[in-house]
Amino acid sequence: MRDLLREVLEANLRIAKEGLATLTWGNVSGVDRGAGVYVIKPSGVPYDRLTEDDLVTVEIESGLTIGGRLKPSVDSETHRLLYQAFPSIGGITHTHSTHAVAFAQARRDIPVLGTTHADNFNGPIAVTRDLTAEECEHDYERNTGLAMLDTLDGDPDSVPAVLAASHGPFTWGPTAMKSLETAIVCEEVARMAIHTLALNPAAEPPEHLIRRHYSRKHGPGAYYGNVPDPRTPEAG
Repeated sequence: MRDLLREVLEANLRIAKEGLATLTWGNVSGVDRGAGVYVIKPSGVPYDRLTEDDLVTVEIESGLTIGGRLKPSVDSETHRLLYQAFPSIGGITHTHSTHAVAFAQARRDIPVLGTTHADNFNGPIAVTRDLTAEECEHDYERNTGLAMLDTLDGDPDSVPAVLAASHGPFTWGPTAMKSLETAIVCEEVARMAIHTLALNPAAEPPEHLIRRHYSRKHGPGAYYGNVPDPRTPEAG
């Protein structure tokens, strides 16, 4: 658990360092599946004052806080729903990063316009439907998560991100830190997309190029990167 706390703290601190958050906007969580819990940033605590002792531990099944002295992020219930729905998710990041939020507020998917996007996401980053007045009034955070599940349609892995309509991006990965890296990429491809669409609203890359860039990094035929040399100290 100590390693998880350390990783979640570092991932939360990097939200601000990477320019993905203003004030206290954003949060990262990480899960311990064996213990049936996740660790998440507390609500409203500035990043420059955040410590391991401030982090909050929540049961995935019940939603009860079982560790920490503060209240969990107001988005905790959205994180919990995603953890319940998708066992492959090990960490979740939510930010209010400028360019991804612009797409969320416009209620537009982030389209695949080039290889940078295709290297990381096998398709557009989708925006959810709008919540109803009743959904906003009762169980808002849970209903935000339910709208995400409707949008993802059971597949969280090929496009590990979604835009909550008029709200902002949620991203995930096998660890808390990987979910943050996905948030960084999500913001960057959103920024690129806005510039691209400003220059050419009809921009559309060749499908074969997009397929090649995704498949060379993901799936059984992937060949990007290097396997660590077994002779190195890191590999033991």
